[in-house]
Amino acid sequence: MGNDAGRKTLLTAQGVVKKFPGVIALDGVDFEVDAGEVHCLLGQNGAGKSTLIKVLSGAQPPDAGTITWNGEPVVFHDPVAALRAGIATIYQELDVVDGLTVAENIFLGHEIATAGFSNKAAAHDQARKLLERLGHPEISPDREVGTLRAAGKQIVSMARALSRDVKLIIMDEPSAVLDSEEVTRLFKVVRDLTAEGIGVVYISHRLEEIRQVGDRLTVLKDGRTVANGLRVADTSTEEVISLMTGHASETSFPPRSGKPRGDVRLTVDGLGLAGVFSDISFDVAAGEIVGLAGLVGSGRSEIVETLFGARTATTGRVLVDGKPLRRGSTAEAVAAKVGLCPEERKSQGLLLDESVIRNITLAVFERLAKAGFTNGGAELEMAQQQVDRLQIGTTDPSRPVRTLSGGNQQKVLLGRWLASGADILLLDEPTRGVDVGARAEAYDLIRALADAGVAIVLVSSDLEEVIGLSDRVLVISEGRLVFESDAADITEHKILDLIMEGSLA
Repeated sequence: MGNDAGRKTLLTAQGVVKKFPGVIALDGVDFEVDAGEVHCLLGQNGAGKSTLIKVLSGAQPPDAGTITWNGEPVVFHDPVAALRAGIATIYQELDVVDGLTVAENIFLGHEIATAGFSNKAAAHDQARKLLERLGHPEISPDREVGTLRAAGKQIVSMARALSRDVKLIIMDEPSAVLDSEEVTRLFKVVRDLTAEGIGVVYISHRLEEIRQVGDRLTVLKDGRTVANGLRVADTSTEEVISLMTGHASETSFPPRSGKPRGDVRLTVDGLGLAGVFSDISFDVAAGEIVGLAGLVGSGRSEIVETLFGARTATTGRVLVDGKPLRRGSTAEAVAAKVGLCPEERKSQGLLLDESVIRNITLAVFERLAKAGFTNGGAELEMAQQQVDRLQIGTTDPSRPVRTLSGGNQQKVLLGRWLASGADILLLDEPTRGVDVGARAEAYDLIRALADAGVAIVLVSSDLEEVIGLSDRVLVISEGRLVFESDAADITEHKILDLIMEGSLA
């Protein structure tokens, strides 16, 4: 694997091994990044991508192998050491601190001081220059970070990295919460950085993005390097998918059962949330998947959160089997056997430091408890049933759920609601951050649940996914339901036309 046009190699990993109890996460991985390139790191969930970037960024020590930085062997004992050397990592769960200003976030941990006192004027001025360098002069250094959209917070994280004079930026699923326009702007920022000689490691499950932004790619599978530094321009999508999964089809949806609709389980009648969405009405039958299609910000996620009682509707009703649910009551929704898998599964759905067992049994914790103590045997048995049923990728359900891949974390959330007896599921972006192989497995699981009689509401930013997985599709634009159709009778082009028409109405 060689440099393009004599580029300088920044970082090299050779034969890197990382073991956890019962798991070999990395089994002799080789990887290399040049200055001024975008090197895409690909692989199915559980392939070792997250572990590799933790090793490269000093968050985890390798058990074997060597890491070379600027031609010298190094051992980073913590992320601060890697950052001082010039390696910054921007994780999918952005680490900005709400409540602080943009400038305070950028210089957090290395504040600008004069004579021992914080120099806010200098911090403001340097923050402004960094934001201009990233092509975002509209972001004020004085703005409170919590008021920014995800795209703005990402720019702040990049500015923080550049304030340290980094030479390599690792970006983990940077486009996961961005709309198409924000992704385009992100790509421009990435290209501007590489033009300055900064290397970028870009991790994404969206293969079309790799084609647009990547120079080279490396593929991991089962903790090993199966393709090393391939030129993106010379590698077909089919070849990449084949390397990752062993087959060449990126998207495969399970067949619809063809059964007639069952009894209506969920009814939404004139539902509204002031300033977000209004007059939403639809129903979902047993065994049916109803997909909500729309752009980021159209109100899709807020609709399902309101159905679950996580938000309090200002108008309308939600009924289960004809019985109205009390507005803003998640307890009543759970009692009615409604379950929500939220968009932000790590921050909103899972207790990351708790075990797989505890995460699965969370919704029935009181049922398992006696006199304030849980029945450990019953809890383990219930969790193991869901581990087996959903084929959750762990042999030890006592493991912290954060150690599982994204696809397996999603299964744990599903297992929680299935253990509680839920037969109405609200799935918000169920394949977000999930790779090609695990995505197909998720599709099969969701369809199998519907075929077993579960009523499902599905939200996804992937229009192909909404159409391919749903029985009916509802198009949401600017907080309004603008169209409803059988999934077999609608196309991505038609949905986009309807969204544009709705936004102009």
